[in-house]
Amino acid sequence: MTQLIAVWTVLGVVTLALALYRKILMMREDPYVHLDEGEQRMIPQQVATFKKIDAVDRWGISLTIVTAVFGIALACAYLYQAAPR
Repeated sequence: MTQLIAVWTVLGVVTLALALYRKILMMREDPYVHLDEGEQRMIPQQVATFKKIDAVDRWGISLTIVTAVFGIALACAYLYQAAPR
């Protein structure tokens, strides 16, 4: 059971690290879409950044679901083992 808890902890840490990475990406990004003549050079950079953020979001959602389901399964297994027989 200890190894499973360690795996669950690692999943949680990776999920938190991914959330922090997304936060850092968003801090560097300008929330406005640049469409003026002088700002057209910024458009490819914004597209690339938002593609990264989209990928991080997909991984983040998946990892969050996996971590939550794994945690619930661990809790159920623990309660099953702890139940008096």
